[in-house]
Formats: sequence, C-alpha cells, structure tokens
Amino acid sequence: MIESQEIEVYDVYHLPIIKAYADRIDLVNTINRLVPTRMDIDPGTLVLAMVLDAVSGRHPLYRIDSFYRNKDIELLLGRSIDIEKLTDDNFGRGLDQLYKANTSRLFSPIAMNALRSFDVPTRHIHYDTTSVNVFGQYNSQAPDTPSTIKITKGYSKDHRPDLNQFVVSLLCTGGNVPIFSKLEDGNASDKKLNNGLLTEISKKLADVGIDPAGSIYIADSALVTEENLRLMGEETRFISRLPATFGEHQHLIEHAVESQSWQDYGILAATEPTRNRPGVQYRGFETTVTLYGQTYRAIVVHSSAHDRRRQKRLDREVKAEYASWSRKLAQIEKTLYFCMADTQAAMLRLQKESLRFHDIQLAMEEKPLYARGRPKADGTRTVKKMRYAITATLGQKPEALNTIREQAGCFVLVTNVPLEGPPNSDIPYDGKRILQAYKDQNGIEHNFSFLKDPVVINSVFLKKPERIEALGLILVISLLLWRLIELNMRTHLEKQQATIPGWDNKPTERPTTFMMTTKFDNIRIIKIRRKRTLNGPLSQVQEKYLLALGVTSTIFTQPARSHISTG
Repeated sequence: MIESQEIEVYDVYHLPIIKAYADRIDLVNTINRLVPTRMDIDPGTLVLAMVLDAVSGRHPLYRIDSFYRNKDIELLLGRSIDIEKLTDDNFGRGLDQLYKANTSRLFSPIAMNALRSFDVPTRHIHYDTTSVNVFGQYNSQAPDTPSTIKITKGYSKDHRPDLNQFVVSLLCTGGNVPIFSKLEDGNASDKKLNNGLLTEISKKLADVGIDPAGSIYIADSALVTEENLRLMGEETRFISRLPATFGEHQHLIEHAVESQSWQDYGILAATEPTRNRPGVQYRGFETTVTLYGQTYRAIVVHSSAHDRRRQKRLDREVKAEYASWSRKLAQIEKTLYFCMADTQAAMLRLQKESLRFHDIQLAMEEKPLYARGRPKADGTRTVKKMRYAITATLGQKPEALNTIREQAGCFVLVTNVPLEGPPNSDIPYDGKRILQAYKDQNGIEHNFSFLKDPVVINSVFLKKPERIEALGLILVISLLLWRLIELNMRTHLEKQQATIPGWDNKPTERPTTFMMTTKFDNIRIIKIRRKRTLNGPLSQVQEKYLLALGVTSTIFTQPARSHISTG
C-alpha cells in the first residue's frame, strides 16, 4: 500500500540535460580534485548547484535555497542533500574556496575535458572583453588582497559611466566555446589586456590541449599596436581589424574604391536570407600594408549594409556643409561691387574654395542704380550707376558623394596568415576565408550577452570582490555547457543533413540552447518512494531533441551519471 506522502511530484524542465552535460565534462569530480575543503557539501556539488540555477534564469545566486525547494535534488545534483544545507552561508563559503584555489587554474582542466569530450573546432581562437556594472560600494584595494580585481569606474561599454564595474576577458574557440576567462580591473584597457594575454597565449592554449602553431588568434582592433605586433611576430598567426585612426586605413580604402577590382564574396550568413532580413553582400580587395616596418596582408572589405553609424554621420556632415555655405553665400549675394574686375576677383576666390560634398555655381549679375524720380512715359528709368553682384547656388557632387559613401561602407582586415593557411590546414585562407574567420568574432558578443543577461545573472549583489571573481567562474562554466549543448545539436544535424523543429515549429538547422529549453518546459517527474517516472510520454519534438543532444530519456528518471554521445 503506497501512502500519499510517499508520492512526490517535481517540475525538472531542461535541468537534467544540463546535468548530463556537466557529467560528461566531469565537472563535479574535477572541482573536488582541485579545491580542498572540510565543508559538509563538496565544492563540486555546490558548483553544479549554482550552475543549474544560473542557466534556469529564475533566481539570483544568493537565493539558491529558494530555487531548490520543491526540486528533485537527488536527480539534479546526483546525491541526496538536505535542503537546509543549501544556504547562503554555504554557497558563500563555497565561492571563497573557489577563489582561494585560483579560478583560472580551475577552469583550464574543465575546458580541456570539454574539448576532449566534444567535437569542438580549435583552429580559430577569439578574444574580446566587456564591462559588467555593479551596484554598491566596493573596497578592492585592501592591502591583504593585492591580487583581487579592482571594482572601479572606467570606460563603460554599457554606457553607464556612473557605475562601478569590472571587466570580463574571454577566450573562445569554435562554436563560441569558452576556453579561458578572467575578471580584470574595471579600468583595464583592451590594448593592455591583449598585450598581457599575448605574453602567455601559447601556455593558455597548451593548458587546454590546443596546439598554438595550428591556431589563429582573432581579436578586434585593440590588438593592433606596435607592442602587440612585436609580441606576435611570425609565430602567432592573427586576424584583426585595422584601426581607423591609422593613416594607412583611409589610404587602403581609397585605393580599393578607386581600383574597382573587387572580388565578390557573396552572402556569408549561416542562415538563409529572408524577405524581412535580406542577406548582406560582401566584396573584398586584397593588398598589403606596412605597419612598424613589417608587411602584412590587408583585405579591404565592402559591405552592402554599410556601417549605419558612419552613414548617419556622413548625412549629418553633408547637411552641415550645405547649411554653413548657404549662410555664407547669402551674405556674399548681398555684397555689391563697383566694377567687373572686383566681381571677377571675388568669384575667383570663391572658386578656389574646396568643398567636400558640394559644387558652387557662380554667376555675375548687373545691379543698376537708378536716378531719383519717376520712370519716363515709356517706363524706362535713367541708370545713374552700375554695380555688380554674385549669385551662387550649391549642388551636390554626385560622383564624389557616391565614392565617399562607398568608402564609408568599408573596413580593413589585417593578418599575417599566409594564403595557404596555418600549419596542417587543408583550406586556403584567401580574402573571403579571412573575412569569414573574423566574422565569427561576433559570436563572442553573444557570449557576453549571456554573461550579462539580467535573467541569468540577476545583477551582481555580492559585496566581496573575491566572491564576484568566483561567481565569474560559475557563469563561465554555465556558458561552456550552454555552448556545448548548442554545438552538439548543430553538429548532429549537420552530419545527418537533417533539421529540427525550431521557433513556431519551423524547421531549423541551427537550434539554440534557449530554443531547446523551451521544448522541455513541461517535463514533470513523479517519484514514488525511490522510483521515478515521467508524467507522460515525450513528444516527437522532444524525442528529436534528445537524439540531437545525444542523451536518452533516462536522464529524467535516473540520478546516476548519464552517458552522452557527441554529434
């Protein structure tokens, strides 16, 4: 006879899938091996608990005990834990232990496990930084914590200079999978951070099992400084964007537009263009550029979308020039000259004016001054004196303006990757390939969106910089699992040449992890004594997702370690 108190019902959603992937990269054991502790709950389980909460987007990290109430803790964490032990104090002490163990040292073996366990491309290595705002007062310059990040004001990429901040630096490889992350001081500059990373890039890659000689370092324009180029030399292959502040930047663009020898790159988007979202057409012109005495490949890229900010600025400059010269010419037209020679001299001076967007059309007009009195009977009047004036009209320079607009839609990539590519590469790195590799840099921006999403991070309320640094490790591990799920699904569909129901059940070849989570928002577990069962059969869509994920439905009913297949 089963008593009613022996029947429990839990909503588990997508969380067992996250748990299965955490098991695959051996998250709990890796943390436990590297973080010594005497706490009742092992640090690996605490990390897993915080990761599952982070990807649920339902509770701030300081309220995890509320999140786990009415949850199947044994199923989600792999062991039975008294809910009363999942307290703020225990999680706070867990974060302290992570900080003491060195968060970068902890993440490297986890990332290596991920690269070994999943089919992650490692040819392209992307680096970027972002700022994260915090509220409240922080004193991170205490003498007893010299290595702690300084939470202070700096250049805010979120346009909140009024708030304190810290900076997150992120190194990612194929599929936007993070392999290295570090929290930096709030006023750290991208140029210096690039410089610091380049001094140890080979070690960072080797720590996660990537051959530095066979990889390409990709970063934004902050990479291109004299010191950074010197550090990279010929050993580190890189792709970056030439800063517009360099004089060579404008010269290269002018040369490309003037030559009109573009190579058509077509549409490079991973998804098919639609009527509402037409694809961007790219074309390129390859040449060379000399920076600090060293010659590099330079690819001038033109985008049909143009840079909206530049185009708007150009429109403002055209209007400003027209308004300014309209006022000047209005005053000039009021001026009367005594003779034709003076008038012609004034016109000559005006013709020497060089306007960027407009031409000035000039004409000389006679202005007779009549004698006093009424006109004669035939209507004529006696001319007493003759004066002369200038009439002027402004007209746009169509060809020049079109050239400038075309230049505004261009940017320059600079690289030392040879045409045949890095060692062991079977794909030539022509201009189009260089552009495709650089465009993947946008993926790291999506990672920053994840790390800064208020639904995930729920703002940073921790008052100790050390715990914020440890929290950064939790969020990057969450991001790692998030991207591995996405990569594994897409790899499976690519190999099978198949699609899967996406938004509104429309077929897609590129499902996202968030898309996957919405497909499992009705998963409920019924637990009778020690036995678990689903509250109903899985749908066909859910079965397809489990197949793409490489997991079986047992992850919802068996707390033991799950087995995942790659691809």
